[in-house]
Amino acid sequence: MADTKVDEMSFEQAMAELEQVVGQLERGDVPLDDSIKLYERGAELKKRCETKLKEAEEKVAQITLGSDGQATGTTPVEGL
Repeated sequence: MADTKVDEMSFEQAMAELEQVVGQLERGDVPLDDSIKLYERGAELKKRCETKLKEAEEKVAQITLGSDGQATGTTPVEGL
């Protein structure tokens, strides 16, 4: 497991590590205690990926389009 704090990871970093965690768990060659730690880390990574995706979706939703269909800017997201 990496020592990087999950809440400091980019989406790509979290997804890459999550794939590694899933691979290790699927192989089943990890002792039970380590499997539990891997599962917990995987849950944190999954949550981070979901958070980053939601942030991206909110940004995309705020893109404003001009009459020609081209992006003209963004509007502030309420609450951020």
